[in-house]
Amino acid sequence: MTQPRDVVLHTSDGVRLAARHWAGGRDVACVVAHGFTGSSRNSAVERICRGLSGRGIAVLAPDFRGHGRSSGRGTAGADEIHDVAAAVAWLRAEGFAWVAVLGWSMGGTAVLRHAGLGGDADAVVSVSAPGLWFERGTRAMRIVHWMCLTRSGRLATRVVRRTRVSSAGWPIVPESPAEVVGAIAPRPLLIVHGEADHYFPRRHVDALADAAPAAEVWREPDMGHAEVATTPELLDRIADWVFAAKEAGADVCDDGIRD
Repeated sequence: MTQPRDVVLHTSDGVRLAARHWAGGRDVACVVAHGFTGSSRNSAVERICRGLSGRGIAVLAPDFRGHGRSSGRGTAGADEIHDVAAAVAWLRAEGFAWVAVLGWSMGGTAVLRHAGLGGDADAVVSVSAPGLWFERGTRAMRIVHWMCLTRSGRLATRVVRRTRVSSAGWPIVPESPAEVVGAIAPRPLLIVHGEADHYFPRRHVDALADAAPAAEVWREPDMGHAEVATTPELLDRIADWVFAAKEAGADVCDDGIRD
C-alpha cells in the first residue's frame, strides 16, 4: 500500500495548512475535506483516502485551519473555502487537469460553498453536509454550537479534540450551502445523505436538492453521519461516480473565483 507524503499548503488569507497526498493515477485527482474536529490522520478519513487511492484516484487531504497540524482557527465552514481552494491549486500545480472536491459534514459545507461561490472544481461530492445554518433540533448539533459559541466549549474542544475554534464567531453570516449550491451547475454534483443522520435531519438534504435540481442525490437508508458512516461499498460507488463524471467530459469550470 502506497504511503502518503506530507505537504504544506498556504491559503490566500495567510494560513499554513498541513496536508497528506496519496498517489493514484494521473487522470483523476480529488481533495478530501474532513469534518469538524477531524484531520487527515483521523482513521476514518485515512481509510477513505486509501480507498480512493486504491481505485487509482490521486488524493490530497488537508487539515482544515485550526485542525490537526494546520495553523489558524476553525470557522465551521466559513473561511474553510480558502483551504479547499489551496488544496485544488496544489493539485493543479502538480499537473492534474481534472480535480474533484469531496467533503464530509463540515468538509461538505466547505466544498459546496467553494464551488458554489465560483471556486475551481470540476466535480463536487458532498456527504452529510448541512444545507441550512443554525441547526439546533438535534442533540449532536446543540453540542457543536456549545463547542463553537462558548468559551468553555472552545476550551474543551481544544483540549479533548485538539481543534482550535475561532472566538470571533461569524461577524457576517456567510452564505449557506443551500443559497449557493445551485451555482455549481453545469459541473457535476453528487449529494449523499444518510436517512439516519443524527446531526442533520432530512430537511437539509431536501433544501440542497431543491436548490440544485441538476444534482444527483443519494438518500442512503440506515446511513448515519459523515466519514464513520461511509462504508467501503458506498465509497466504491462514490469513486465510480467520480470516474463517470470525468468520462462524461464534464470538465466545465467557469471564469469565477480561483482563490
